[in-house]
Amino acid sequence: MNNPFFNFEQFPRFDLYRVEHIIPAVQQVIAENRAEIERIANLPEAPTWENFMAPLEVVDNRFERVWGPVGHLDAVQNSDEWHQAYNECLAMVTDYTTSIGQNAALFAKFTQLAESAEFAHYSLAQKKVIENALRNFRLSGIGLAPEQQKAYKHYSEQLSQLSSQFGNHVLKATQSWFKVLENAEDLAGLPESAMGLLAQLARQKQLPEGTWCVTLDFPSYLAVMTHADHRELREEVYRAFSTRASDQAQSTEFDNSAIIDQIRALRHQKAQLLGFENYAELSLATKMAESSEQVLGFLRDLAKKSKPQAQQELADLQRFAAEHLGLHDLQPWDISYVSEKYKNATLSLSQEKLRPYFPVETVLAGLFQLTERLFGVRLQERQGVPVWHTDVRFFELLDEANQTLGHFYLDLYARENKRGGAWMDSAITRWQNHVGQLQTPVAYLVCNFTPPVGDRTACLTHDEVTTLFHEFGHGIHHLLTKMIHLDVSGISGVPWDAVELPSQFMENFCWERESLDLMSGHVETGEKLPDVLFQSLKQSRHFQAAMMMLRQIEFALADFELHAGYQPDQVESLTALSQRIRQEVAVIFPPEYNRFLHSFSHIFAGGYAAGYFSYKWAEVLSADAFSLFEEQGVLNPDAGAKFRNTILAAGGSIHPMELFKAFRGREPQIDALLRHNGIAA
Repeated sequence: MNNPFFNFEQFPRFDLYRVEHIIPAVQQVIAENRAEIERIANLPEAPTWENFMAPLEVVDNRFERVWGPVGHLDAVQNSDEWHQAYNECLAMVTDYTTSIGQNAALFAKFTQLAESAEFAHYSLAQKKVIENALRNFRLSGIGLAPEQQKAYKHYSEQLSQLSSQFGNHVLKATQSWFKVLENAEDLAGLPESAMGLLAQLARQKQLPEGTWCVTLDFPSYLAVMTHADHRELREEVYRAFSTRASDQAQSTEFDNSAIIDQIRALRHQKAQLLGFENYAELSLATKMAESSEQVLGFLRDLAKKSKPQAQQELADLQRFAAEHLGLHDLQPWDISYVSEKYKNATLSLSQEKLRPYFPVETVLAGLFQLTERLFGVRLQERQGVPVWHTDVRFFELLDEANQTLGHFYLDLYARENKRGGAWMDSAITRWQNHVGQLQTPVAYLVCNFTPPVGDRTACLTHDEVTTLFHEFGHGIHHLLTKMIHLDVSGISGVPWDAVELPSQFMENFCWERESLDLMSGHVETGEKLPDVLFQSLKQSRHFQAAMMMLRQIEFALADFELHAGYQPDQVESLTALSQRIRQEVAVIFPPEYNRFLHSFSHIFAGGYAAGYFSYKWAEVLSADAFSLFEEQGVLNPDAGAKFRNTILAAGGSIHPMELFKAFRGREPQIDALLRHNGIAA
């Protein structure tokens, strides 16, 4: 078959992929893999790494190289035709992966290998691969009766379809709403950069010259919520954004209500089938956290420590709004707007004031220089590699001896038919095959930043810079691994509540003078971030930090409790659950129509179901890890080498708590997280 999805000799052929290639390619790779798995599982001789594990890794790698680009393009270059083909493949893919997890002959071989004398001589990484596989067999229903296995497969297929549908509804709902404005006065308060963006959006929609278009893509939404003086416009845009894909939206065509109900029910049934009390317990089977009680205790303890300060922060904001803006009834659509005014009044700081100091090229140069200093590597851009959009760039990562360590794609800007948010994903995983050939890793780094307007240089807000560093942290976790076995290489096999450690760790460099000097330079003068702005920025790290902490805890608790507390015969509605949790931990209460959970793709279309707490869990680890750099020097290469050689190099081969203790010399402490947020312990 001459299908570009099977070109494994180089990088993915994004220039050649067509929608008609998808289904035949997926059918072929599954058929070939099934035949090979059958052969491996029924070998007459005793399993060894060479005759059993090595050929299985070939199978897994081939599948990633075919299926990975299909899902990636569905997220970054979505079309109805592509999504339909992707969806048609989901049932095949779920059936394939489930059948592997329920293959009794394969399970018997893994068990035999784990009990063999040879196992004792394997490396830690090899042992972890086998131990993880045995755990995953159990979590795939290997111990179930045939009828129950069939039910498990049915639940899995349904869930994959529903998750895909949920994400597509969010994308479609986001794109379906826009507001055209003909008078500049209606957008009073918006900075020139935002006005340029809205004018550019109008041109992209082929609207008349001299009009502006507000969309629900995040750069547009945030510009209005932060800067628009017209309160009615802020409320209208807030309502459209917070009711996306729900029963409260202007159009209910993409309502996710029924999908959420089905996902909750199916997850619960799947968990109970495997012997877990609920889906939260099943989720924790592959995480650092040991129990629901531990997770809920952790979140509530953080909330308890944060709430008094958050209440004070809100009271200060309300007082400022009343005294300086004449707003006596602060509403959710006022929070970002008033906060920006308040920050400017108290700290002489705003995102727009910072933006000119962070031109994209300067930020990237600083990020790369910082990476080179800390981790002893070099980055360079490469031309001529096929990409999926003209905005996408491609970079190579080299070691001290000028040998290639890996590559990454960088897709920075928001655009139509691209999923919102920011993420890193694996394009190719580091792996060494049975004849010693090394496959170097490749990552996708995807953001949705404000695009350049016209021929002007794109400049980032400090928030966007922090997001870039976050995703790059995931990227180096994937690229700087030293593992050569697929299932523990890079981010593979890393517990979900530890996978955010490198990403959140990298965010810390966005607040330090030494690193900011590398990445800042005024777009017109090249001037580094002035000291007066730096001091304001440093102080702003604590600005409303407790309010932000409670917001994240609210989301994490809602996610965990809607899975942990699910009762099939008495289902607590999302509205009731949200209100109950807000009463406990929140200080800001949205209107009744708010349906945030209906667009919460992290938990209904991503990997964070009953795991959104991972952000806060890993933030404790990352803040404490960074405190070593605060002690030894922000750009200390010895500390950087230690981080690279413990946390990054080991991938998923060693339990993250052991890695953390190897790096820090002790167990993690919460003090650094609270200190970074200015919250009293």
